[in-house]
Amino acid sequence: MRQISFDLDVLRTFTTGIDLGSYAKAADRLGRSTSAVSAQLKKLEEQAGAPIFRKAGRGLALTEAGQTLLGYARRLLELNDETASAVRGVELEGEVRLGLQEDFGEAVLSDVLGRFMRAHPKVRVEVCVARSTKLRERVTLGRIDLALLWEGGAPAPNAQRVADLPLCWIGPVQDGLAWNGRAGDRHDAGSPLSLVLLDAPCMLRDIASNTLDAAGIAWRHAFTSASLSALWAASAAGLGLTVRTPVGLPASLRIIEPQAAGLPALPRIGLSLYRAQTMAGPAVNRLEELLLQAVQETIRRIAAAA
Repeated sequence: MRQISFDLDVLRTFTTGIDLGSYAKAADRLGRSTSAVSAQLKKLEEQAGAPIFRKAGRGLALTEAGQTLLGYARRLLELNDETASAVRGVELEGEVRLGLQEDFGEAVLSDVLGRFMRAHPKVRVEVCVARSTKLRERVTLGRIDLALLWEGGAPAPNAQRVADLPLCWIGPVQDGLAWNGRAGDRHDAGSPLSLVLLDAPCMLRDIASNTLDAAGIAWRHAFTSASLSALWAASAAGLGLTVRTPVGLPASLRIIEPQAAGLPALPRIGLSLYRAQTMAGPAVNRLEELLLQAVQETIRRIAAAA
């Protein structure tokens, strides 16, 4: 059987079009004509030996073969880019101080740091996992180089908005746990809603309480902690609902649909990347690039699961 060598350039076009939701946008992003992109996709289907697209209304969707190819394409491109970075940056040295909000500390830290340290073993990395308020303060004072944090309003001049993510009511997967004063999936209006929240000051804590107050729903603090993992555990045990984004959601918890549960809808929250300096060194720039890639992949997975 003849071995197939997929063209990485074609795979990059394929994944870019999926990520942008349009191959016309992919052509513009990659600096190619739409006809050149079409030719690349035709070549890819020929190499795959199976259709990778199917019609879906006025657009296109991936076939089962296309979904399989997309997963492998991302892995191949990631390895290719990591290899190129390692070869070009083998002599990269220095120090990078990174700050992460705890949700992303659990969701992306090991992957990002593993890839970075394999490619740049001479760079020393220091990581601070803390609340958004503390991270914003530390990056403003120049004590960390990069900080990924939640933001309620517009980002500061030294920050860029990475994404806007939905806030969700979150409760236990296990049936029969009385997160709302009684067992079931709907809040009992006759009793205060039990909440599991991080200690103050906490932006998400304030959003949860203000949203319930505005809706005229009584609530109480059933559990508070400085630890996100403790918050997850308490909510999974049925002590009350918590409010977070879908990022890093454990298998023991699920998103509670507000209308079905008799709860008010929650707003979205911004995710911003802060930099201590506008002109950072190559080590900081490379870690920032990997961090943004990991965050975007996390957001893609959340969107696909929704």
